[in-house]
Amino acid sequence: MDWRFWTVVAVASVIASFTDWLFMGVLFHEKYLQAPEIWRQHPQLSGARRIAYSQILGVVTCAAYLYLCLALDTLTVPSALLVALLVWLAGVVVILGQMVMWMKLHPLIGLSHALGWLIRLVITGLLAAWIMGGHVNLAPMPI
Repeated sequence: MDWRFWTVVAVASVIASFTDWLFMGVLFHEKYLQAPEIWRQHPQLSGARRIAYSQILGVVTCAAYLYLCLALDTLTVPSALLVALLVWLAGVVVILGQMVMWMKLHPLIGLSHALGWLIRLVITGLLAAWIMGGHVNLAPMPI
């Protein structure tokens, strides 16, 4: 992996941290209070530390998605967006959809979280196509 890989991961993660704040923190905020018993309280972990851990998982998502795009040689805007949509539908939508069905999670919270994850994948895909796509000749990556 070269510097462009880590640049895309870093920039996408920083930008997506702001969209996470919007989609997973601000949008439909009042709906979080409808079932306060489902939200885990950690006496040992502050809210800031839990947010930091969540952002680390977001970095892992950006890196894994970018690696998938490289492995599939999908570094154009249309193909990166298609892979983002497919990853989102195969993983995020299914998991959050089931959580909304079986937990006291308001459907708008599930929707906002799902959209936040889609935006993270789209940001990473667009940056990958811009920074690494087209003119870059990368060696095939083993899966």
